[in-house]
Amino acid sequence: MVQNTSAIYRNLLDEEIGQLVHQGCSSTDWSLVKVSPDFIPDCIENTKFTGRIRLNSFSGTVNLTGGITFKTGIYNAWLHNCEVGRNATIHNVRSYIANYNIGDNVIIHNITTLAVDGRTAFGNGVRVEAINEGGGREIPIYDYLSTHVAYIMALYRHRPKLVSSLKEMVQDYTDFVSDEIGVVGADSKILNCNTILNVKTGPATLIDGAQKLTNGSINSNYEAPVKIGEGVIMEDFILSSGTLVADATLISKCFIGQGSVLDKHYSAENSLFFANCQGFHGEACSIFAGPYTVTHHKSTLLIAGMFSFLNAGSGSNQSNHLYKLGPIHQGIMERGAKTTSDSYLLWPSHIGAFSLVMGRHYKHCDTTSFPFSYLIESKDESILVPGINLKSIGTIRDTQKWPRRDKRTDSHLLDFINFNLLSPYTVHKMLSGREKLIALRKSAGENVKVYDFDRMKIEKHALDRGISLYEMAIWKFLGNSLITRLGDRNYSSDEEIQKALQPDTPLGKGYWVDLSGMLCPFEALDQLLTSVENGAVQSLEEVNAGLAMLHKNYYNYEWTWAADALESFYGKSLAEFSAEDVIQIVEKWKESVLGIDQYLYEDAMKEFSMAKMTGFGVDGQNGARELDFAEVRGEFENNETVTAIQQHMEKKEALGNKMIAAMNRVMAPTLNSKQIKA
Repeated sequence: MVQNTSAIYRNLLDEEIGQLVHQGCSSTDWSLVKVSPDFIPDCIENTKFTGRIRLNSFSGTVNLTGGITFKTGIYNAWLHNCEVGRNATIHNVRSYIANYNIGDNVIIHNITTLAVDGRTAFGNGVRVEAINEGGGREIPIYDYLSTHVAYIMALYRHRPKLVSSLKEMVQDYTDFVSDEIGVVGADSKILNCNTILNVKTGPATLIDGAQKLTNGSINSNYEAPVKIGEGVIMEDFILSSGTLVADATLISKCFIGQGSVLDKHYSAENSLFFANCQGFHGEACSIFAGPYTVTHHKSTLLIAGMFSFLNAGSGSNQSNHLYKLGPIHQGIMERGAKTTSDSYLLWPSHIGAFSLVMGRHYKHCDTTSFPFSYLIESKDESILVPGINLKSIGTIRDTQKWPRRDKRTDSHLLDFINFNLLSPYTVHKMLSGREKLIALRKSAGENVKVYDFDRMKIEKHALDRGISLYEMAIWKFLGNSLITRLGDRNYSSDEEIQKALQPDTPLGKGYWVDLSGMLCPFEALDQLLTSVENGAVQSLEEVNAGLAMLHKNYYNYEWTWAADALESFYGKSLAEFSAEDVIQIVEKWKESVLGIDQYLYEDAMKEFSMAKMTGFGVDGQNGARELDFAEVRGEFENNETVTAIQQHMEKKEALGNKMIAAMNRVMAPTLNSKQIKA
């Protein structure tokens, strides 16, 4: 039970009791009312006290909306088993406040009921049926749940001992925080609300106009306050720091992550929302919304799926009910996926990273090996366009905006987020996708116009282009990694280059996973999970520390993976690398980087074409359309994203030339020696 600043209390004096009675106050037993040494009864009127009461002094003033100044104290209320902090203000409680520690400087104004009824864990331990509406992937939520721990508990059911151990840790925490007394954190405001039952709040919480809050934790703090607005109804919930829930939003059995916003009549049940999610107008049912899942439209339904970095178009929805065994189906849209307006997916389906879904798809599509693709409907067929999103300026714009839109201000971040567009996670998939496309072309023949692949169709020109785009992106990533690894050091021999290229850790090769925002090699993750299974890791704090270490070591792991992939893709061992090999790879890297940037530049240019000016310059003539467009959208060459592309091209070309020059200096003594011998 959280105590207020004054730990020493005294009995009321007889004259103080007399004054309180004169001011309309009453108590079933005044001996149960204790006060701080500096307490004066002047600011308590028309108040009923029952049970154990602890009161601090009230000597300040508060400012209410509209410039109204009000003296701190207790007015028109019934308090039962409560402790009230210094300079708190409680005014107009229509029913009662029961079993609460109310912090310093709290304002409670115009509410009906604030109470704790029996022992409660304040939402901790509530089981959320995310991803699969039919159950089987229930996740017990708790105050400091991260998207990564939730991912493991939800999706690693093939390792029951692991999941059981994590659930036991959550239960231990739930037992620890359970209490019969609730807390209203210092400097919080609870205004114009109806019923608040079994809810605890952290410092600086603002609840204004909420309709009903039941069984929850509001983990606000001074760095990242939580705000709850008018008409909100929530039950069985946990809100992380920095969240906003407002405008008649309905929440049932949900965890809301740091910096997330649910607003404008949004409705969600049995769902998890992690860092920086946004839900407006629409509906969510049994979803796992990883970081930056965004849905802004009234007609959009997200159901029984796992998402992250998602942008859902208006009218997007999915089906998890085939009218056979009930709503037991589920789907996954990997990081960076988008849905266009009126898109539809029949679960189960699995959409690859940074892909766009357009149209309606009824054939359980699986594009996980083809990131950066389009999945398009044409005549009831699902058409796969591999790798085409690598040419899209929108993809680059997304990766630039996500870090800028991080609304988390808490110094203790729950979710570890890796924003990298190209990583071992996505490049491994591109390597696999490229091999599958080549194999498909070889088996079906060069003269086929449309290839059939796993309930989808791929047109020949799209297949050929997909192979080329994947190769460019692979070389771009491998070249980036090589240049970063070699750095600005002055090398004098091939042996020095070979030594510099040796990985610092053996961990990183093979399969990588996206733990809903955090990228890491499965091999390294498996070591942590095994430690949980065998009891070497026994607390949630240790699990989080292990995940933090995986996130911190990303670039060490990345080079181990890139070095292994480079040997395979280039066809030569690092132990045999020479300056000449580095030059060849850097040349290939330059070609790929500048080629992709040129695609992006051309794609951006389309947004400034004459066709895009339709509707501009209304009622004007003689160039008014072009002028109006320029005033609204700006000039193409001055566009922020376009400028960034141009600067990127210049920077990368200079970087490549610098590395080539450094390698030429390594080769120069050898060339001179050969010339002398000749």
